[in-house]
Formats: sequence, C-alpha cells, structure tokens
Amino acid sequence: MKKILGLLAGSILLSGCATIVGDDTQLVQVNSEPTGVQFQIKDETGATVAQGTTPQGVTLAKSDGSYFGKKSYQITMGKDGFSPVTLPIKASANGWYIGGNIVFGGLIGWLAVDPFNGGMYTLKPKQVTAVMVPQAQ
Repeated sequence: MKKILGLLAGSILLSGCATIVGDDTQLVQVNSEPTGVQFQIKDETGATVAQGTTPQGVTLAKSDGSYFGKKSYQITMGKDGFSPVTLPIKASANGWYIGGNIVFGGLIGWLAVDPFNGGMYTLKPKQVTAVMVPQAQ
C-alpha cells in the first residue's frame, strides 16, 4: 500500500497541474453575421491550419510543442459583396497553470512539464464572431 501511495504521489509531483487538467487542443467556434461566410485560419508561421464555412467549430493546437511555445492564429473571413474581416486568436496562460501548480506541480510543473504542453494555455476568444459589412457599390 505504501508503494502505491508513493507511486501516486510521485506521479502527481512529476506532473504539471495544467497538464493534468488541460488538453493540448481547444475547440474554437467560428460564427458570422450573416452566416455562410468562408473562413481560413493561419498560424504564426503563415500555414493554413483550418478552413470552412460559418457557423463551424474548429480544433486548434494551443502549443507548438517547444518550450513556452504558445500558438497564435489569424482568421480571415470573406463573402462576396462584403468587406473581408481578419481577427486574432491568441493563447494565454490559464488559471490551472498559474494557480494549480501551487498545489500540485510546483516548480517542476511551472518550469519543466507544463511549458512543453498546450494544457497551460487557453485560446482566446473561445468563440469568434465577425459582423460582415456590405461593400459600397
């Protein structure tokens, strides 16, 4: 029994809190007024990572897997007769990373485990809504 408790305690101490409760991806809802708008999402390298038609949910990575490698995106929306709209989606540290490591992960969680995993980040906004403006004729 002591061995099991020791292994469990060791597992918790070697894990970061955000990694325990977070995920490396996040669903972002893409909406527009009017609906039926084409969109394209590019990451910070300029690579297209998703495209579709509103309304639609897309799953995006929160980290690039490098040390503190949070992701950022640009979503561009367009529809005939409307001016194109470009909006940012950015990752920021979440409460589990900041506060949870005080209880569970400590310095190992803050500096060794969570910085490599996207679980420490939240993409914002979680729901993107573009109000399309008709082009002047």
